[in-house]
Amino acid sequence: MRVLSIVHEAGPTGGGGIFERAVPERGHRLDRWVAADGDAPPGAPTDWEAVMVFGGAMHPDQDAEHPWLAGEAGFLETALAEGVPLLGVCLGAQLIARAAGAWVGPAGEAEVGWYEVSQDAGADPVLDALPGSFHAFQWHYYTFDLPPGAVQLASSAAARQAYRLGDQAWGIQFHAEVDRTMLDHWLRAGREELPKPLEEIRAETDRYLPTWNEQGRALCEAFLDEAARLSA
Repeated sequence: MRVLSIVHEAGPTGGGGIFERAVPERGHRLDRWVAADGDAPPGAPTDWEAVMVFGGAMHPDQDAEHPWLAGEAGFLETALAEGVPLLGVCLGAQLIARAAGAWVGPAGEAEVGWYEVSQDAGADPVLDALPGSFHAFQWHYYTFDLPPGAVQLASSAAARQAYRLGDQAWGIQFHAEVDRTMLDHWLRAGREELPKPLEEIRAETDRYLPTWNEQGRALCEAFLDEAARLSA
């Protein structure tokens, strides 16, 4: 199976983390598009059996500052129309919602750090890889409305956290892909944005990250399994 990873920063600290590593480890081919470089997509959405879209420091409605965002949203709109399985993380979830015609914009409350998230809906082939409630790493200032026809799958006290659109597309607001290298870099670079002392968040990271990585890997594998089923 061919899988496209859409990222918004080159290098290991801005990519798909454990999600990208899971793809070749399961015998699939991974391609990467650094959309923020402004390059055209490396193909049509239907060239891949699955597409994963990750986060970034930009926001999903900042086309004036980041002109390439419109092209990426158009690529995702085509992927939705063609039935290509999609998984969006943070900015990626917001961009899929935008491509599906939903509102995206500033959240009433930012979430930066570790927050408890609970599942809201019944059985789902992807989100069921996670427990009913879990501690998730977050770093977002924006949120989204549910796209028409979508089902909310999870939420926190502050924001919508996951949805499914049809039987092909999933969006998660939390960072299930993040690994230790990524988190260490984010915490150093974004220290001024942290809502509590860095040492406290590092202690929470030591406590939660090992389990979170196991859960994130399970979530990614569930998506890849579902994408393979849909593409068969």
